[in-house]
Amino acid sequence: MSYYFKNLEHIYIHWPFCPYKCNFCDFVAIASHENFMAQYHASLCKELEDFKSLYDVQAPLKTLYIGGGTPSTYPLELLPEMFATLKTLISFDETTEVTFEVNPGTVVPGALELWKSLGINRLSIGVQSLKDTVLQGLNRHQTKIDVINLLQTTAPIFENVSVDFIVGLPGVSSQEWKEMIIQAMSWPITHISVYFLMVHEKTPLYFKIKQNSVVLPPDDEVIDLYYWTVEILEQHGFYRYELSNFAKKGFESRHNQAYWQRKSYKGFGLGACSFNGAFRFQNNKNLRNYFEAVATQKNLIYESEEITSQQISIEKIMLGLRQAKGIEIQNVLQDFSPEQQAHFKEKAEWLEKQGLVSNNNGWLFLTPRGFVVENEVAVNLFPE
Repeated sequence: MSYYFKNLEHIYIHWPFCPYKCNFCDFVAIASHENFMAQYHASLCKELEDFKSLYDVQAPLKTLYIGGGTPSTYPLELLPEMFATLKTLISFDETTEVTFEVNPGTVVPGALELWKSLGINRLSIGVQSLKDTVLQGLNRHQTKIDVINLLQTTAPIFENVSVDFIVGLPGVSSQEWKEMIIQAMSWPITHISVYFLMVHEKTPLYFKIKQNSVVLPPDDEVIDLYYWTVEILEQHGFYRYELSNFAKKGFESRHNQAYWQRKSYKGFGLGACSFNGAFRFQNNKNLRNYFEAVATQKNLIYESEEITSQQISIEKIMLGLRQAKGIEIQNVLQDFSPEQQAHFKEKAEWLEKQGLVSNNNGWLFLTPRGFVVENEVAVNLFPE
């Protein structure tokens, strides 16, 4: 089993700490553990140093993404040391896309200036909604005013700012959603992510829905809002380049594109995932176990999976169709047997007749109708 990386150009760093945990969250995130931040920082730096001692990384870094959790709670007195440690591992400069996730209401004085000085050049702000009562119901401790104030302070410092929204939140009417998106068009931003609400088992939101104390909007209403959102964003210069992501020209997320294009990436930190082209693996997800594993250089990998040829084919289809450009048909067919090639072509023709995909110059891509049923379209094309 090899975890070797060749030409590593994409790195993810996980900061798991949150001042609170949202009711819909299924990420590796922990709330009310601020006392462990310094120890975690030290372990994270050691993990970076240990990686340097094991691997000879030569290629310059193309993207760095610091996610969470809530990275904007990373103590300002510690963050420069983490960046300094990282720079001993791999080189990066102003051409590297360096993204930092931020939650409104968590930015302390001087933070924006420090982040900029460290080389962070892209902020991803978790807005989700501008309706305070809805945010409170999700246990999200931020307000509309927090969002507006943050955007006003980031504008003079950061050119590249992304915001996240969730469509289908309970308690948000169609009119309120439309008003929020229209308001966002006046913000100093370059990128918007619009995610469908995912209800994960064992989350507080899941149990509230099971108990009927929370009622989700009808699927048809959510899909109509998505269609409307795509149109209004394009009218304002935000073009959909992936199912949930819209950007002004030149501001597409290069880091996320690396995931969709199956590029290698290395994750550092609690529960961080990695992919080297042959294996996917994940760090330990238990905080104390992570500390021990880093200290002893043992059992840091929580689970791993070798990618089979069939999985590669499925991933090419699934991840490729999420992107507006779609999939290059020949790139997919080269992995298939003659029987599988025939199946793919037959299904592609059928999907085209259904108005779900289009075929242009050897590329198969989703139509507007196809985007909202992307999973079902992809499954039809999978090799049998």
